Amino acid sequence: MAMGAAPPLWAVLRRHSGLLLVLLLLVAAAAAQVVDVGVILDRTTWVGNISWTSIELALDEFYADPRHARYRTRLKLHLRDTGPDAIDAAAAGLDLLKNVGVQAIVGPQTSSQAKFIAELGKKSTVPVISFSADCPSQFGQNPYFIRTAWNDSSQAEAIASLVEKYNWREVVPVFEDDDSNTRFVPDLVDALRQVDTRVSYRCKIHPSDTEDDMRRAISNLKLNWTTVFVVRMSHALALKFFNLAKDEGMMGQGYVWITAYGLTDIFDVVGSPALDVMQGVLGVKPHVQDTVELQNLRQRWRNKYRSENRGTSLSEPTVSGLYAYDTIWAIALAAEKAGYVNADFQPSVRNNGSTDFDRIDTSEAAEKLRDALLKVNFSGMSGQFQIKDMQLVSVNYTIINIVDQKRRFVGFWTPRSGISGSLNTKVDLDTIIWPGYNETVPRGWLFPVNKTLQIAVPVKAGFDEFVRFENGKAMGFCIDVFEAVVQSLPYDVPRNYVQFRDATGHSKGTYDDLVYSVYLEDYDAVVGDITILANRSLFVDFTLPYTESGVRMLVPVLDRRKKTAWTFLKPLTTDLWLGTGAFFFFTGFVVWCIEHRTNQDFRGPPASQIGTVLYFSFSTLVFAHREKIVNNLSRIVVVVWLFVVLIVQQSYTASLSSILTVEQLQPTVTNLEEIIRNGSYVGYLNDSFLPMLLKRLKIDESKVIPFDSPEEYNEALSSGRVAVIVDEIPYLKVFLKKYCRNYTMVGPTYKFDGFGYAFTRGSPLTSDISRGILKFASNESMDELQKELYGDTSCPDKDDSQTSSSLTLNSFKGLFIITGASSMLALILHIIITVYTHRHDFSSDGSHSSWHTWLAILLKIFHEGDSPSNTPVKDEPAMANVGGTVESPASPPDSDTDTGSPPNHIITNLDSYTDTGSPPEVGTPGREVAVQDAEPLSFAYMHSGSGRSGVASLSRSGSSIRRRQISME
Repeated sequence: MAMGAAPPLWAVLRRHSGLLLVLLLLVAAAAAQVVDVGVILDRTTWVGNISWTSIELALDEFYADPRHARYRTRLKLHLRDTGPDAIDAAAAGLDLLKNVGVQAIVGPQTSSQAKFIAELGKKSTVPVISFSADCPSQFGQNPYFIRTAWNDSSQAEAIASLVEKYNWREVVPVFEDDDSNTRFVPDLVDALRQVDTRVSYRCKIHPSDTEDDMRRAISNLKLNWTTVFVVRMSHALALKFFNLAKDEGMMGQGYVWITAYGLTDIFDVVGSPALDVMQGVLGVKPHVQDTVELQNLRQRWRNKYRSENRGTSLSEPTVSGLYAYDTIWAIALAAEKAGYVNADFQPSVRNNGSTDFDRIDTSEAAEKLRDALLKVNFSGMSGQFQIKDMQLVSVNYTIINIVDQKRRFVGFWTPRSGISGSLNTKVDLDTIIWPGYNETVPRGWLFPVNKTLQIAVPVKAGFDEFVRFENGKAMGFCIDVFEAVVQSLPYDVPRNYVQFRDATGHSKGTYDDLVYSVYLEDYDAVVGDITILANRSLFVDFTLPYTESGVRMLVPVLDRRKKTAWTFLKPLTTDLWLGTGAFFFFTGFVVWCIEHRTNQDFRGPPASQIGTVLYFSFSTLVFAHREKIVNNLSRIVVVVWLFVVLIVQQSYTASLSSILTVEQLQPTVTNLEEIIRNGSYVGYLNDSFLPMLLKRLKIDESKVIPFDSPEEYNEALSSGRVAVIVDEIPYLKVFLKKYCRNYTMVGPTYKFDGFGYAFTRGSPLTSDISRGILKFASNESMDELQKELYGDTSCPDKDDSQTSSSLTLNSFKGLFIITGASSMLALILHIIITVYTHRHDFSSDGSHSSWHTWLAILLKIFHEGDSPSNTPVKDEPAMANVGGTVESPASPPDSDTDTGSPPNHIITNLDSYTDTGSPPEVGTPGREVAVQDAEPLSFAYMHSGSGRSGVASLSRSGSSIRRRQISME
């Protein structure tokens, strides 16, 4: 290239490429459509400064983003620094609408300013977009006010969940008395009500309050039981309030302070002064995900903010600053989405007014921008940006804890999981350091400073065992239980017992009046025999009951069992008498059948045998039977029968003794239906709820009589003035302690909750006293107090179930089955053995014998006697029949024998077969018969006629037959 020649065009363009790019951007910007946006802020506040820095940075970075380089629209901001005054803000808004023709207004900063500007936006159809003003109730009815911040009601839910987690039953909101909390406090109260937490007191702090005013408000808080406070106010006012609260000792152990968002940013803005005074405070703020983009934004924002605000310690934008940043991005996106917009303000149909406010024009382009803005959805620095119900959709909250100049993140609140230590899983919160550097969760209340509990005690005419005054001191069972429970509490409860009486010493009213006086806060509690009722629980809080519950009837008892000449028959029922008699006959018959062939005691004329059977059967009743049993089978029958007789006899004796010696007391009345049917009178305890119960049970009001004391109960029942007393079980037990013998409790138990202690609604003592009652009721101390109240010995109920009833056949069915079965089995075995032993008698008549013949043979065998096969006892030796015959003993001449009997020397042939023995050996006729072990003949026998004639004699002594040696010629 020759010297001095012009450089090529591409070289020139490359050398000035940066300048060219700027030139192209300026041309594009000049060609872009401008969207005017007004901004109303108070630059004298930290919120205004932070927000304006965020707005400028957002505008620059939005259009510097390559993704937005080809946008045809450009936002142009018009800032109006109005200060805190609402009128100035409204004037600035009117100026922006009429003179600038803005398509949208960003701001205002406070709720009081927003009320006016929102109305301007509604008239002009220009959207008013606020990222910091709280949402008054009327904003929800304005379609042109858009709040690009989270809904306050979701924050209220997060705080309520935190309160529910620690089971705090009462909370006091402490808030600044201005428009910023007109919506938040009702939302908070509703959320707390959903978790069964009361808000009985609200502490309002006006922005213009002096220190003395604030001290009085704090002193009122100290007079309350509640120590859980939710605070929301401006930063400057909050810092002053917490300093005064610390001076009053309310930032120490036992207190809980929760700051709502709006105040939680005080730790970022104010810094150390707030951190020093607010140790242990919990804060709730919207959760912002810490991304790389957010970290880079913080650095750029810090550089810009510190360059504009020298000497500031603020190092990052607050959440409201992030909302301002995202708001500008959302408007820029909406402007591009709405397409070409122009300042096309048209005269309003009502622009003929006399004021500038009435002559505001409307803008169709601004309305298109509003519609587009409501559909914007993108991921911003504060999170997902999406408008729903004219507010930014809220998601999660972060819970922070102030400890040692630091903010500790201890957990989160999410709509799905509630309170949790993690966003994704349900885990417990990190350890919270509460005020006073205490890790123990406060119970949520403290006994008020310099307060003495005023306890009302009822005045009673009777039953003073429960409560009474002696020498100016409250005493009785109810007082003793209450004192024992209160003394077991981990804190002191100053208390003073006051009688509920008038100047004359009488009760000032009914028990309902006494309970209602607690509702009126004339007293702090009632200690006495106060029954827990549903209608009373509407006015007071009851503890758990400390006595037995229920209502029963008290009636006299009488001995209904009459002693007559036939009382001895009452122990056994008719069927048992008949059954026992039948088995007496049956057992005697079986023994007679078995013993008849082998035992001479069971032989003889029919009349004699019948008498023997009857006598034998009934003599077993007293175990005095004389007849000797020689057969083993009959012995088994008798042994089993004697066992049955023993059981029946002992049972009969016991039952008869009870009938003759023990009073069988039975109630005169067993149910209220009988009272109603007979039209009898009913008594009840005066000044009680029982008339309501009796009316419900359909007892005539004219038939009920009130009484005051156990003595009046006794007099009315014993005289017949009333047939029954209806009262609560504790009172009846005290009555029966004195009059146990003549009365009893009967009938069903009508369920009631028993006696309890009544406290003012919401009193935190109620739950502690209830837990103390449960603990006290499980140890021996309560048993000792109840023994002192009701007596050492119990007085059992006397009702129909206690009356001794007669013994029935069913009670002895098993025994009768056993003896019947054994008797039948023995009889069957005896018949089988007898038939088998005499089988040759059946076969000798031929195989074609009829059953008549067999029956005759069987009767013959049964009628004929056998010698006993059993081994005789030692003192009654038996003679062995060697020859097969024996000579009948001679009867004395003067004996009462049948004249037709055989001669003395007739030889009688006896079968020697027995049930269990074997046939005897056949001896030689005429041979001497010897009897082994024969006893010497008695002196009487040798001098008798039988002895002198040398004839063998069978001597009977009692029921035994003795055989003697006989010499046969």
